[in-house]
Amino acid sequence: MRTIAVINQKGGVGKTTTVANLGAAIAIRHRKVCLLDLDPQAHLTLHLGIEPGTTDVSTYDVLISDAHLRAAAMRVAERLWLIPSEIDLAAAEIELVSTVGREQLLRDRLVASRFDHDFLFVDCPPSLGLLTLNALAAADDVIIPLQPHFLALHGLGKLLETVSLVRRRINPQLRVSGVILCMYETTTRLASEVVADLKGFFSAARGGDTPWSRTRIFETVIRRNIKLAECPSHGLTIFDYEPGSNGAADYGALADEFLTCFDAPEREAGPALAARPFAQGAGGLAPFSQQSAAEADEVPTHTEDATVPQAASAQSVETDPSAPRPLAVTGPEETSDPPPAGPPREP
Repeated sequence: MRTIAVINQKGGVGKTTTVANLGAAIAIRHRKVCLLDLDPQAHLTLHLGIEPGTTDVSTYDVLISDAHLRAAAMRVAERLWLIPSEIDLAAAEIELVSTVGREQLLRDRLVASRFDHDFLFVDCPPSLGLLTLNALAAADDVIIPLQPHFLALHGLGKLLETVSLVRRRINPQLRVSGVILCMYETTTRLASEVVADLKGFFSAARGGDTPWSRTRIFETVIRRNIKLAECPSHGLTIFDYEPGSNGAADYGALADEFLTCFDAPEREAGPALAARPFAQGAGGLAPFSQQSAAEADEVPTHTEDATVPQAASAQSVETDPSAPRPLAVTGPEETSDPPPAGPPREP
């Protein structure tokens, strides 16, 4: 199983939308996929039609009370599982302050669970706190969804610095494998400038010893599409809500490109699951089959120097179109190899 952490500490850049719809698209292509919601906001859980706090076991129980991941996994579609979250997860950093090895709890649970899925996608919170460190410690790869705006680039240096520290101290196999451009507007000059700057940065890192030395910017971009914003309120992925939309086409193409990079053998298509309503959202009942992984038919057996793009001033946007300017760049701060996480502040 390949574990992929989907991370960006800036909110609203398409992390949850990408995890839900890319995961669903890969499952449609006959791979077994598990989605783990590690965000206390539980938006991925809501996106898939599950009301947070209504499940017996969640990621909070897995991290705090040693609950088994297989008991938390719920089958929401054919070849697609979800490990749900709830608001209680927000208290995990405080409750785990005295726990030895608290940055590696998720990795330990995954090793003990012995999932036989092809891919596990972890939807991380919009921060670089303990929950995100757990995802990085457990992951093989990092994928960064990025909106092609200057502010979305602002924290990229700190994110890469954190990935580098985790690789040195906890997870030596960790690497940044890809960047997905979300909410892309093909008609804007700003988007093309940001993409050109990103390509220059990652190209310059080729052949180095950084976690991002082999990062690719996916050729498939996710265009801004209102249907992608609507489908979470119905508890559906874009393929169930509006399969003919641009959003479905983009995530389908992204899944194809993803599988050429993260090759996993195609599995035989199993019998279709009997759908039944589970949770009622703003759009009505979500027609997903809801089943624990333990009861399902298919039960799991189981920092370096770099020049990092930063936000440019507003003046770089308000320029004469005939005289484009390059984006401003800086480098990550030098560190003396501090531990990747300290104890959280007291509330």
